Amino acid sequence: MVSPDLLKILACPDCKTSVVPDGEALVCANDQCRRQYRIEDDIPVMLIDESNVLTPEEWAQTPAASASA
Repeated sequence: MVSPDLLKILACPDCKTSVVPDGEALVCANDQCRRQYRIEDDIPVMLIDESNVLTPEEWAQTPAASASA
């Protein structure tokens, strides 16, 4: 689990929008970016090249969709 203090300062490196925890990943709250960053050993891997871009349908099912509303 990523610490709440760390979550407050983390942002998507691509679009600079906040990220939201979603299971074993962090998801960008920007509905245009939709990047998902994995978490390994409680450490977020915030590298654009290592991220996945979710489809709009996948992103809509994540907590990030609620956070951006």
